Formats: sequence, C-alpha cells, structure tokens
Amino acid sequence: MTRWGGCLVAVAAVSLIAGASQAHAQAIFKIPNPFQAGDLKLPKGEYRIAQKDEARLTLRQESTGREFQVAFIKRLPQPNPPHEDPVLVIDAVGDFEPSYTEYVTDYVLAEVWLPGGDGFLIHELKGAHQSQTIKGEKAK
Repeated sequence: MTRWGGCLVAVAAVSLIAGASQAHAQAIFKIPNPFQAGDLKLPKGEYRIAQKDEARLTLRQESTGREFQVAFIKRLPQPNPPHEDPVLVIDAVGDFEPSYTEYVTDYVLAEVWLPGGDGFLIHELKGAHQSQTIKGEKAK
C-alpha cells in the first residue's frame, strides 16, 4: 500500500469511529409543553435529540421529521454519579402577556444530557424560575 493509501485508510477509519460515536449519542424525549430552544419556539411533542457538531444540537420533531439546529453555550461535565438515562432540564418561567392581564408560563430548554457523555448548556436563567427534569430513552 502506498503512503497516501495508508493515510486515506486511517482518515476513513477515524471518520467512521467519530460518526459511530455521534450516532449513539442521541435520545428521544416527550416534551409536554410548547417550549423555547435557543431562538426557536417549538411545539410540544416527541423529539429526537443528537449532537450535530461542536457547537450545535439537532432536535428532530418525530411527528413531522422537521429538524431544528440549536446552539449550545458550553459542554457540562457528567455529575457524580452520572445520569443513567438521557435527561432534559427545562426551566419554567412566569411571564405576563403584553396586556398584563394574563399570566403565562414559558418553558425554556436549559440543559440536554445524552447517553454516555457530557451535557450541553443551552440557556442559563439568572432570575426566578423552576426547573423540570424530563427523562428520555436512548434512541435506536
């Protein structure tokens, strides 16, 4: 095998290994309320979430197949003990509609924890809010 042929085989092997590890790092979540993920407002439903690249996650709405790209702020190290199941953290924030007559709750995707890896910080709230945890299942 030539020198270049060996390099191409090595690059292909690394690409396959990287692709396989990303393919395993995904989960399915049933989100019970409309929510905000980054700059997007998304409907409630079932979403498959996977890491897209070093700066974004992909949220795929299972009922329609539509995919949404959401940037994350930083990676979060696994807690000790680590999460056994995939987990989303959604922050519930109270807000008044513009008329100031109706109080509504906004749901904001804050963290994503996929199986076997670090978490992803999507949004960080400093004011008063309540955090909800949604367990997911590993995607096949």
